[in-house]
Amino acid sequence: MTVNIYDDLNKLEATFRKTNEFMDVQRAVEEVKQDEEALNLFKNFRKVQLSLQEKQMKGEEISPEELGYAQKTGQLAQQNPKIMSMLEAEMKLSGILEEVNRVLMKPVQNLYESM
Repeated sequence: MTVNIYDDLNKLEATFRKTNEFMDVQRAVEEVKQDEEALNLFKNFRKVQLSLQEKQMKGEEISPEELGYAQKTGQLAQQNPKIMSMLEAEMKLSGILEEVNRVLMKPVQNLYESM
């Protein structure tokens, strides 16, 4: 019997989109998009985050100036209630993703534990 895991993954994705946690993130994103100041703050925050992550993945050193700028950008973003609401909703959503990962990895863990 051949199993196509991708069919199940697509069903899981559809179900995931229907969760309250996902819909909360969706609403929070829309609120940020509606507020030009919040949207610009978040875009800048995200740009800085991605830039630092890229440098880390390349093994490049992050300068104290870059780190300071990233911290200031993060603080500004966190001071915006709409951005904070969005980030808090995303954290709740990540709990579901962690649980899915835990469940998917369980068969592998069982294999190793049987050694």
